[in-house]
Amino acid sequence: MSFSSDEVNYLVYRYLLESGFTHAAYTFGIESHISHSNINGSIVPPAALLNIIQKGLQYTEAEISITEDGIERNIETISLIDAVLPDVIEQRKQGALKGIQVKTDVPGVAGEEGNHSELMDVDTSSEIPASKASILKGHESEVFICAWNPANDLLASGSGDSTARIWNMNEAAGSGSSSQLVLRHCIQKGGTEVPSNKDVTSLDWNCDGNLLATGSYDGYARIWNTEGRLVSTLGQHKGPIFALKWNKKGNYILSAGVDKTTIIWDASSGRCTQQFAFHSAPALDVDWQNNTTFASCSTDQCIHVCKLQVDKPIKTFQGHTNEVNAIKWDPQGNLLASCSDDMTLKIWSIKQDSWVHDLQAHSKEIYTIKWSPTGPGTNNPNASLILASASFDSTVRLWDVERGTCVHKLTRHQEPVYSVAFSPDGKHIASGSFDKCVHIWNVQTGALVHTYRGTGGIFEVCWNHRGDKVGASASDGSVFVLDLRK
Repeated sequence: MSFSSDEVNYLVYRYLLESGFTHAAYTFGIESHISHSNINGSIVPPAALLNIIQKGLQYTEAEISITEDGIERNIETISLIDAVLPDVIEQRKQGALKGIQVKTDVPGVAGEEGNHSELMDVDTSSEIPASKASILKGHESEVFICAWNPANDLLASGSGDSTARIWNMNEAAGSGSSSQLVLRHCIQKGGTEVPSNKDVTSLDWNCDGNLLATGSYDGYARIWNTEGRLVSTLGQHKGPIFALKWNKKGNYILSAGVDKTTIIWDASSGRCTQQFAFHSAPALDVDWQNNTTFASCSTDQCIHVCKLQVDKPIKTFQGHTNEVNAIKWDPQGNLLASCSDDMTLKIWSIKQDSWVHDLQAHSKEIYTIKWSPTGPGTNNPNASLILASASFDSTVRLWDVERGTCVHKLTRHQEPVYSVAFSPDGKHIASGSFDKCVHIWNVQTGALVHTYRGTGGIFEVCWNHRGDKVGASASDGSVFVLDLRK
């Protein structure tokens, strides 16, 4: 048996990508020269590194449990840390020979929560039947993001196969139809167009639903129409784009990149209107407050609020002690929520320098946050405003922001939760986790209403504009749509 460092590096790179550590994966890929290896990534299955580690664990357990005379003894399941400690292995072997189980207490691994290995306790009546799920196949690598068109049932998805796709799920397209438009992300090389071979990790529809913007690790943002035609290519970033958003008016696009900058683009001309270079490390997320003012966050732990034609931040928020993963303005643009690897969720107001609320309840990194489409200024003005947070501690929390309290802790997931999305009426929330499950919850009661188990870890969930379909994208290259109509 032999293997190369390139092969090991590629499997580690894929593990980081599939686990959602996109920024770490990018840095690791550059330093280990992944792009220079001759490995065909399209033939490497998802979770390859975990599968080979699991087989190694099984081999180690077999070494311990099977004696020299071929008799198999019952042993306690071995942990991954135990398996790399020679003293523990020898201790287990001696225990097996004596016909007893030996428990080990390894410093540093005690206290890990054990709920991840437990079977899910799901009310079978809530399971969404296969007949209500449409599996959309075509992507050749993990699908990081998906988003419904705001005007009709077109679902866009972005993947590691250097394409975005538009899936037509409208009734007129035919029952169960999964017709797709392939948006190939190409770059100029030697006078010809060739595939960029870079991940498409961000996309956003404009408010009218007639244009789709995509952001890629090749450093370009692109605008497409609903027929899949490339309208314009936006080139100014030096390196991967991590996030991009249309403003409400639809005349500007905002992007954030590894080059530490954020850019406002003129959507009609495709030109850079203004570039903001205030962060000292990669910019991870952006969100518009209104048509000309936005917030950005970074691995530098800072949040800047910037305005078009103003050459410095109009506000800077500091208080997080690790990288800030996501930011979102509330529906009225009064409060800004942020979440971080420091395991906290913070609420900020332009009217003050320090946070309004510092919400500490999650036990691991918080990956994303979403505001409910409720409260004053929304289509659901009589319902309370709620903030949802999704964490690597495998829980979703719903917060009453006015009081600064957690009203529900949603605990049915078994692995990190990467995405949450409120239904248009704010009554339900969908969550997607790397346990391959999409759960749909009642926001008022916190009860689990529906659940569906896919075939890969879930990166993104989203609702269509009517609130009767949920789209999801997964690590195994699948995209699926759940029809919630009775």
